Amino acid sequence: MPAVSAPRLAGVLGSSFASLRGGSNPFGLPAASGAVVVLVDGLGAANIQARAGHARFLSARMSRRDVIRTVLPSTTAAGITSFTTGRMPGEHGIVGYRVLDRANDRIVNQLTGWDEKMVPETWQRVPTLFETARDAGTRSFAVGSPKHVGSGFSRAVLRGVEYRAASTIADCLAEARDVVATEPGSLVYVYVSELDRIAHAHGWESDRWLAALEQLDAELAAFERGLPRGVGVLVTADHGVIDVPAERHVFVDTRPELLEGIRYVGGEPRFFSFYFEPELDAAARSALVEGWRAAEGNRAWVLGRDEAIDSGVFGPVADEVRDRIGDILIAARSGVAYYDRREANRQGESMIGQHGSLTDEETRVPLIRGGAYARA
Repeated sequence: MPAVSAPRLAGVLGSSFASLRGGSNPFGLPAASGAVVVLVDGLGAANIQARAGHARFLSARMSRRDVIRTVLPSTTAAGITSFTTGRMPGEHGIVGYRVLDRANDRIVNQLTGWDEKMVPETWQRVPTLFETARDAGTRSFAVGSPKHVGSGFSRAVLRGVEYRAASTIADCLAEARDVVATEPGSLVYVYVSELDRIAHAHGWESDRWLAALEQLDAELAAFERGLPRGVGVLVTADHGVIDVPAERHVFVDTRPELLEGIRYVGGEPRFFSFYFEPELDAAARSALVEGWRAAEGNRAWVLGRDEAIDSGVFGPVADEVRDRIGDILIAARSGVAYYDRREANRQGESMIGQHGSLTDEETRVPLIRGGAYARA
């Protein structure tokens, strides 16, 4: 596996709050009278660099210092939770897209699978930075789609924030501008989902994705020009995206001998997780890890749970979080995606844009500075 440095997406929001108090922060942001942090789902640094001519505002502002790392897995559930809590996945507990809820013996989608058996306020284990700021007297706002109001994932990651619903990129940025103009000293978090959604359906190399990038770039440029003086702006992302065509799909069910003793399949196509049957003995567990390493080690990093935890990729791991992490983790290194054709729902196989693994394309994200932060 590549060397793992501290994923710095977790430091972005805390640094922004610190700048409102004039305090020091990991990114050296200067004091600001207000802050807007725009998180664009699925906009990696490599995606911007490859389409620089269509994102002139963003690419012109993105120097080498303006590229940071997200968390592992490089997926929305884990990344946004680290962004809003300032903690690593092993601490906050959202360790992937589909994870094991051992108490109820099931795999649960961490974006959409919340119910009375998995309460967001307790499953996500730590206070959000919005709560901490509120308790210190700083108001914060989140702007995003109306469909996210009161959702389980919002309850897990947006505790302490005041939510403002808006339907388009332009509307979200207009709402953010209004808030910082009327609420001095506040922070506004803007979530932009369009690029990720288009990438999944059509690929990030598609004309549709390119048109959305051009629109976002133009809207951000106009947004910065219209901001009140003294307000800082950051543009970041939860992960990058690569395109994986259908001929690069790898079906794990073609190796039935390596599925004996596997109770559940979790994770996502670029960061696949296997969970053992509880009664499986140590020798059989070790044999399965080594079997998958021999089978897929030429195109993926294959780790046992303890190896992954010891490597530090999840950060410090709380005892109650350990069981949520897969017993075997397959992190794609080449341009492949893993699927299990035994799954009842196989709609995911239609996705083109993918993310989740440790490659630079998936983990390097922008941290572009504007407004009062541009001089930092």
